[in-house]
Amino acid sequence: MTTDWKPTACILCECNCGLEVKLDGTHLALIRGDERHPASRGYACEKAHRLDHYQNAPDRLRSPMRRRADGTFEEIDWATAIREVAERLASVRDRFGGETIFYYGGGGQGNHLPGAYATSTRRALGSRYRSSALAQEKTGEFWVGDRMMGTVTRADFEHCEVAFFLGKNPWHSHSIPRARVTLKEISKDPARTLIVVDPRRTETAELADLHLQVRPGTDAWLLSAMLGTLVQEDLVNHAFVSAHAIGLEEVVASLRAIDVAKCCERTGVDEALVREATRVIARSRAMSSFEDLGVQMNRESTLVSYLHHLLVALTGHLGKEGTHFIPTTLVNITGGASAKPSPVAGARIIAGMVPCNVIAGEILTDHPGRYRAMLVEAANPAHSLADSVRFREALSALDTLVVIDVAMTETARLAHYVLPAATQFEKAEATFFNFEFPKNVFHLRARLFAPPEGALPEAEIHARLVEALGAVTEADLAPLREAAKLGREAWAAVFMEKVMGDPRLAPMAPVILYRTLELAPELKEGAVLLGLALKAAMKSPASLERAGFGGEPLEAADKLFTAMLTSASGLVFAIDEWSEVLGRITTPDGKIQLALPDLLTELNRVVSSAPSPAETEFPLVLSAGERRSFTANTILRDPAWRKKDAAGALRISPADATRLGLETGSSAKLTTRRGSVIVSVEVSESMQPGHVSLPNGHGIGAGVAPNDLTSEQDRDAFVGTPWHKFVPARVERV
Repeated sequence: MTTDWKPTACILCECNCGLEVKLDGTHLALIRGDERHPASRGYACEKAHRLDHYQNAPDRLRSPMRRRADGTFEEIDWATAIREVAERLASVRDRFGGETIFYYGGGGQGNHLPGAYATSTRRALGSRYRSSALAQEKTGEFWVGDRMMGTVTRADFEHCEVAFFLGKNPWHSHSIPRARVTLKEISKDPARTLIVVDPRRTETAELADLHLQVRPGTDAWLLSAMLGTLVQEDLVNHAFVSAHAIGLEEVVASLRAIDVAKCCERTGVDEALVREATRVIARSRAMSSFEDLGVQMNRESTLVSYLHHLLVALTGHLGKEGTHFIPTTLVNITGGASAKPSPVAGARIIAGMVPCNVIAGEILTDHPGRYRAMLVEAANPAHSLADSVRFREALSALDTLVVIDVAMTETARLAHYVLPAATQFEKAEATFFNFEFPKNVFHLRARLFAPPEGALPEAEIHARLVEALGAVTEADLAPLREAAKLGREAWAAVFMEKVMGDPRLAPMAPVILYRTLELAPELKEGAVLLGLALKAAMKSPASLERAGFGGEPLEAADKLFTAMLTSASGLVFAIDEWSEVLGRITTPDGKIQLALPDLLTELNRVVSSAPSPAETEFPLVLSAGERRSFTANTILRDPAWRKKDAAGALRISPADATRLGLETGSSAKLTTRRGSVIVSVEVSESMQPGHVSLPNGHGIGAGVAPNDLTSEQDRDAFVGTPWHKFVPARVERV
């Protein structure tokens, strides 16, 4: 075992807390929080301490694989794999156009640099359409935020007076700095209030001062009741709205007409509790809120995002300590609607991403613009997207499917070629989930191990594909290689002239950076960050200067890039000021756009609609994908690590269990409109009658696969996000 602690980071949620590890061969033998990390400051939850199960799983791929005609696979060498993959993808491009080559992925949690290098491959192929897991989750929030403010916000939970969590259990899903410490601090402070909206009595709800335990799928009615209360009791922050928003009259007209009592009855939450929560939020000094997958993968999800944004804006909880902010970021992963919809379904594309629930339909058609090839990277959509049976059918119908991954996933088993990648600890890696405020943090973590023979970092795979496609030649790289011998300044001058000044080479900049910028092997994949540092220096010079990276853009970028390479535990790359936040609203008039006509129409429709008749065939609501102690995501893992809930039990209320003759440990048949599975049962007081839940699918054959039970048709009408948290179901005793 090494005697030195080496800095790295957790890869299991968007916080990517800094860690220190001791190595024993290829194992992460000892793990602890890194006190030098500027964001996590020594914090690490129990999941981080299990990371060796992700690094050392038994089903690792160590050679490129090619599928035979009979469906089995054979090992091939890298030269053959790159040549044949490039030829097949180029053939699709040349015959049908690059727009028929679809890209899915771009990196999982803490694994974002592959997405940057993949842009070169996509540009070489003319690939236009893409998607990722974000299109299953956040696009409604992105679309609403873009229309209302030109951006999205995050919130300062460490300094808030009221914390409001909407469909979120940060005790397990985290997403806020030092989640469990922060939750405990809020819960124990009598001057602060924790409000949770969730059908389940989650770990976070147990800590809450106010738990609004809605019936599954009724969040839109709950928020309507809160907003109705806000207007009808005149709790609106008129000074804030007058100064920073427009459209109040139209919004008030809709909210004043809301029957608060009727909406509360629909949700099953006592009206007095709803009104109390609204008053607490409106009268507080500083409220921070977070909407997450419990509502973003549920009915009326885009409307819920709109109502949530209205609640923040009408109460003025934006632009001061303890409220919502707009941070300086290195990469903007959000965005609004593209001008051009998807080619077959005509679906709205948000932040550049095609809705996941329409991808299968974009393939299984005779439409001339259908997707004919897919490049899937660091993702397992055959397992993680809705309606797995239909999605596997779609993947099988492609002319060419190429998967870049560390293991033979469900998606890889359907591929024509599988290219084995390095794990996240066998290459330099980083995340673009940089949302801290006022001090924003970036962490380039050096590789801990060299990749095993046969596996390559994604940056190397993309560089080889781009070269095989003829998009970059050795003649293009030679002047840069020579300049690099004279130092980075000389190299940068040649790069700006030869690459950025050439419309043919500029799109290949990520791969050219990787091939020609001389970096230590442990940091080589970080080359693409130089371009991102330059963009940040040009876009946010004041924030970078306050963090110590001032000067002209090239000078500031060089300082920042050097710091990224040398700050082993991460660095503060930008320092913002609260006084700047409201100036970052980028709507044409710089004001929050309160009135979105289509969503106000939807609000009026929803609150006036009658309850759906009770389902007789499917009387329960299944939430497919619950975050638990031993679940995080579907990346490579050793199934033997799961000491509790190894099979992924179905949680059910005591009342429903008694009615069905079930007890903890029983086997039951769970059925939806798409299929049936046999599950183990856990009777749980956290569940309300009529509601059952399964944990996130584990992938690679471990546990129940929830998406065998979900339907691609169950999706939001505006942005296509799936209704994973609202699946009509029934349970029968086996």
